[in-house]
This record gives sequence, C-alpha cells and structure tokens, in this order.
Amino acid sequence: MTSTTAIHARFDTGLPHGKLAMWIFIASEIMFFAGFFGAFIVLRGFQPDVFAASAHALDKVAATINTAVLITSSLTMALSHLALEKGDEKQFRLFLFLTLLCALGFLGIKTFEYGTKFGHHIFPWTNTFYASYFLMTGFHALHVVGGMIPMTWFLFKSALKGIPHGNHHRIEALGLYWHFVDLVWIFLFPTLYLIF
Repeated sequence: MTSTTAIHARFDTGLPHGKLAMWIFIASEIMFFAGFFGAFIVLRGFQPDVFAASAHALDKVAATINTAVLITSSLTMALSHLALEKGDEKQFRLFLFLTLLCALGFLGIKTFEYGTKFGHHIFPWTNTFYASYFLMTGFHALHVVGGMIPMTWFLFKSALKGIPHGNHHRIEALGLYWHFVDLVWIFLFPTLYLIF
C-alpha cells in the first residue's frame, strides 16, 4: 500500500474513508426512499381509481427520455472515473462535463413536466397521487442537484490545479452516489408512470 493510499484508507476495512462514508450514506438514503415507496403503496390501496387516473395523465414520453438521459449519465460518470484512474484528466473532464450536461438535461425535462402540470392546474394538493408524485420526484431532483455541485467543483479543480494521483477514490465515491440517484429513478419511473 502506497503512502498516498494509506492516508485515505481505513486499516480495519481496507476502504478509503470517503467510499465507506458514501456506502453508509447510501444505505440511509435507501431506507428514506423505501419509506416513500411504502407510503405510496399503502395510499394507492386506499384510492386505486384516483391513482390510476392521475398516473395516466403523466407525460410518459418525457419520463422515458429522462430515464435514457440519466442512464447515459451513469455511463459517462463511470467513464470519467476510469479516465482518472488511467491518469487522463482531459478525458476525465470531458466525461464529467457530459455527466453534468445530462444532469442539467434531466432537470430541464423535469421542469418542463412540472410546468405542464401547473399549467393544467395540477398541484401537490390536487390529490394524494400528485402529492406523492411531486414529493418523490422533487426529492429525487434535489439529489440530482446534490450530485451536480461536487461534479462542478471537481471540474474546476481539475482544470485549475489538477487532481493529485491516487485521489481517484473521491470520484469513485461521487460515482457511487450518482449511480444511486440513477437507480432511484429506475424505481420511480415504473412506480409512478407505468404500473397502473
């Protein structure tokens, strides 16, 4: 184990501190979102007709495009980490920028979708389904923003100073978070848009 790696590794687990912390954070977030999904299932049982009618009014095309955009961003995130491991910061910045672009695209499509709903006078207080829809997708969108902030910081850091060799584990931890965000959407998409 090199001295650079040793600084960031836990001797009891062999994992970098940031990576271990990210796994713990993701585990807590899984429990949080599990509460959302559980509540959604219970509420749907009380008002199946309302949930079915409301779900049919959602924009499935926009949601499908958003799913493709987010899956693409997971690929570019993985490629950015791979490029940094190989020491190619130019490729790292390119793929991280593309990930950030996909994240912006996702939020743009989601904003369009929200705007369309508001234009049709559909709000979180319209019914229980839309309360769940706006809460779950809105909280997920906040997680997307939460991923974009460190992406932007790493882009600027790489462009201005470079990222020290051996610090790719930080991008790996960010990648774990981003794949989690992608995975949550993979569950949200069929739950809200398709299973009715």
